[in-house]
Amino acid sequence: MTESTANTVWARSLVDELARAGLREVVIAPGSRSTPLVMACAADERLRVRVHLDERACGFFALGVGKATGRPAAIITTSGTAVANLFPAVVEASQSGVPLIVLSADRPNRLRGADANQAIDQHQIFGRYPRAFFQLSEPTIDSRSLRHLRSIAGRAWDKSCGSSQGPVHVNVPFDKPLEPQGSAHDLVVEDPLAFQGRADGSPMVRIESTRPAITEEQLGQLLKCLAGRIGVIVAGPSEEASLLGPAVRHFASVTGFPLLADPLSGARFGVGDDRVIVGYDLFLSDARVREHLTPEVVVRVGASPTSASLQRWLFQHADAEQLVIDDGPRWKDHGGTARTYFRADAVDALTRMSSKWPTPRKGLSEEPFRSWARADRAAREALSPISEGELGEGAVAGVTLRALPNDAALVVSSSMPVRDLDAFAALRMEDAAGKNIHVFANRGASGIDGVVSTAFGISSQHSGPTVLLIGDVAFFHDQNGFLWSREDDAPLVIVLVDNDGGAIFGMLPISEFEPDFTKHFTTPHGLDPSHT
Repeated sequence: MTESTANTVWARSLVDELARAGLREVVIAPGSRSTPLVMACAADERLRVRVHLDERACGFFALGVGKATGRPAAIITTSGTAVANLFPAVVEASQSGVPLIVLSADRPNRLRGADANQAIDQHQIFGRYPRAFFQLSEPTIDSRSLRHLRSIAGRAWDKSCGSSQGPVHVNVPFDKPLEPQGSAHDLVVEDPLAFQGRADGSPMVRIESTRPAITEEQLGQLLKCLAGRIGVIVAGPSEEASLLGPAVRHFASVTGFPLLADPLSGARFGVGDDRVIVGYDLFLSDARVREHLTPEVVVRVGASPTSASLQRWLFQHADAEQLVIDDGPRWKDHGGTARTYFRADAVDALTRMSSKWPTPRKGLSEEPFRSWARADRAAREALSPISEGELGEGAVAGVTLRALPNDAALVVSSSMPVRDLDAFAALRMEDAAGKNIHVFANRGASGIDGVVSTAFGISSQHSGPTVLLIGDVAFFHDQNGFLWSREDDAPLVIVLVDNDGGAIFGMLPISEFEPDFTKHFTTPHGLDPSHT
């Protein structure tokens, strides 16, 4: 048995088991050490293999696939700094809870720490960010080793898209020769299960992960806490927006509570009850309004909201009973305002509370909601002149939203575009009524890196049109996102807001310190995006 045969069998077994678990998308960055993995994927008809020249863009493209589908794409890189270039995408996947699998090729053990070319320490290179790290042994062709390898593939898949979604890193060492050679026919006959997997095409080990459901005792506690009180619902960003959005809108409908829905929550746009308040970012910037709109209880789901005004409102009313419902690995209360934190699946909890809520809305006054509705109308009226005048940065978000057809995906860059969407989408809400709009953004770590690549990844999986709303700095930051194989299944319309620099810094006190502010913070670049 040659080293090359061992590499081939090892790589094909790993890839085969991932495909059995559900892997369909593979994104590779060219390299030599990853040859066995690349050739295994190329030979597997179940997989769609895409090529990126830049590893960072490769990572964010795969992130976009995970965002759009809820299933991980696999990234394959060679050894060395190629792996390190995936760090930003791994961080974002971890912080936002997006499934992602990194298959990094590595040098064999004997070459590590021995001044060998392109050999770095890849062991747990991403630190605590992955949900799991698996260091594979060098390829060993025997039944027990291959069965163990297949079980690791199943565990990697489960850790990535199970109850706590996120990135998983599998480090795979290979020795030369790396090209496919030889045959393992005799060994296959000896133990077909280890070498070829289960005959029915199912995984070697089927792992069933369950999410923590709210208990009947907790459900009763929640309903008792909400009954007859002035309540408000805050829905923050969620990677399960397609599930959370309808559940939280229905809960608002049956309770009568106003719903402050972040654009990334899945509850902001679409068909449903008129309990959604859209102008909160503007009117909650006024301290007197924040004081007047006093809740007795706040139900919070999703991550921290994009709006700084809404976060200030939550902090100002920390004496209200704020209830957080979340089962994710990250703590969702950085402001320290929660009174009770329920470790439970929010969709399940909201759905069950809605089913048990008394009908009609027993004993509830409509006046608290009317106060929110009046403030919302005032915010829309204040925005009306903006929509009729010259098209500015804020109005672009509203115009873009109006232009989107039903079932479109809108990818919004961090920095100003996502804030503009939150604040100024109220301009065009009437035009968007009834449209099902899927909104995506990288708000886990809120970086501007990889936004173009993320949008391409989302587009490759979305059946409807995909539009990217992005600023010039983020656009130029990810120019390498255009250096890929560009299959025709990932069309993308880009709405570029070009203000020649980082305009968001103008919101900070440092903006008064000229000329250093312009030179070191705004950094006007003078680049022409038409040449990209």
